Amino acid sequence: MIIDKNKICFIICYNNNTYLQEALLYIHQLDIPNGYDIDIITIIDADSITSGYQAGMEASDAKYKIYMHQDVFILNKYFLADTISIFKSQPEIGMLGMVGTVNMPKNGIMWSTKERIGALRSCTLNTTDDYFDIKSYNADYSYVSAVDGLLIMTQYDIPWRSDIFTGWDFYDASQSFEFLRAGYKIAVPYQKTPWVLHDCGFLNMKRYDEARKVFLKTYERELNTYD
Repeated sequence: MIIDKNKICFIICYNNNTYLQEALLYIHQLDIPNGYDIDIITIIDADSITSGYQAGMEASDAKYKIYMHQDVFILNKYFLADTISIFKSQPEIGMLGMVGTVNMPKNGIMWSTKERIGALRSCTLNTTDDYFDIKSYNADYSYVSAVDGLLIMTQYDIPWRSDIFTGWDFYDASQSFEFLRAGYKIAVPYQKTPWVLHDCGFLNMKRYDEARKVFLKTYERELNTYD
């Protein structure tokens, strides 16, 4: 497949059409940079998020791909120009996320450390703006070891590990480490105000620990490099 360097593809796995339609409403309100086209691939009731994202990746010829949850709404009208400018300025950056972790803790749970980077408007019982380690920002972005899967944007295609992650957990940490293994860097943009809202509600953690053990075993070598 010939990659279209001027195309951006949104890839969304969903099981709730109401959420999907709202996410699409926000996407259609984004400013599209001159010379670029956007495409949207939606996958309903995927067997796993990795298999759904892999199918979306293989179906798209876009250079820039945005993998996002059905309940993520992009607030920053200039999201596309802001993210693509980072990719163009730093070709070694393969992946961007809205929230990330500088050093992955040994337990594999990225949000269990204080070394968090990014910003997020979250909506559970209340709507709040969360800023993580805002004092560290001295540039347009910060490097991290992993990003949260609520929204992941890439400029290169790396296979999703659907062979070992067959549910809905740790796919984001896994994909982050796969990009690092391929020699790319991962970054979180500086956000004066949150670029996205995540209306995540209550999380299903039924298979979380099972996936965590798979992650720890698969990436033991990388995790041992962190203090």
